[in-house]
Amino acid sequence: MLKLGVPSKGRLMEKTFDWFGSRGITLRKSGSDREYAGAVDGIDGVELVLLSAGEIPRELAAGNIHLGVTGTDLIREKLANWETRVAELAPMGFGGADLIIAVPQAWVDVDTLDDLDAACAAFRARHGFRLRIATKYHRLVREFLREQGVADYQLVDSQGATEGTVKNETAEAIADITSTGETLRANWLKVLDDGMIHASQATLLRGRRREWTDEQRQTLKTLQMILGIS
Repeated sequence: MLKLGVPSKGRLMEKTFDWFGSRGITLRKSGSDREYAGAVDGIDGVELVLLSAGEIPRELAAGNIHLGVTGTDLIREKLANWETRVAELAPMGFGGADLIIAVPQAWVDVDTLDDLDAACAAFRARHGFRLRIATKYHRLVREFLREQGVADYQLVDSQGATEGTVKNETAEAIADITSTGETLRANWLKVLDDGMIHASQATLLRGRRREWTDEQRQTLKTLQMILGIS
C-alpha cells in the first residue's frame, strides 16, 4: 500500500480533501471526528494516514509514509537538507502564508535588513545583550539572517502568539507567518522591505528514503495520472 499523510483537522484538511476530490480522488475520515482513521476512493492501493501538519515532514523523511501534504515552511524548518529527503510533486494553491521579519512601527529608521543589522549592533552596545527576535522557525530564520549578513541578534522561542511578544517586552522583533498582515498591524508591527524569508503553501510531497516496491511505484504513477501531475 502507498501511505498518504494528510492534515488531520481544520481548514488544511478540508482544503486537501477538496483538492483531491476535484481531481477524482475522494479522501474521507472514517468513524467519529475524534478518530484518526481514513479511507480513499477512486484508486486502489492508497492508504490515508491522518497526522498533524507538523508531523508530516518527519514521517516522510523517516519513510513511515510515502506521500504527504503539508506547508513548505514546515518542510524547510523541520528537515535539514530537505531536498535530499523529500521531493515536491505539486503545489496545491491553498494554505498560503509568508514567513517574514517584522519590527515595531515606531522604528522609523529600520526598514531593511541592513537597517536591522545596524539596529542590532546599536542595541547590544546600549543594553549589553543581543536584540531578541521571537520565532517558531529557528532554522529558516537563522539561515536567512546569516545569508543576509545580519549579526548580533538572538532567537527566542515562541510557541504562542508571536506577534504579542514585542508588546509584552519578551522580544524586540519577530519572524512569523502572516497571510493578510492584519495581526501585525494590530500589534503595531511592520514587515521589513526585504524581510520575506519564505512564501509557503500546501504542497503534495514524496519521501525519498523509503524503499518502494514495483507495485507502489505503479500506484504512484496511476495516482499522478488521475491528479494530472507529473
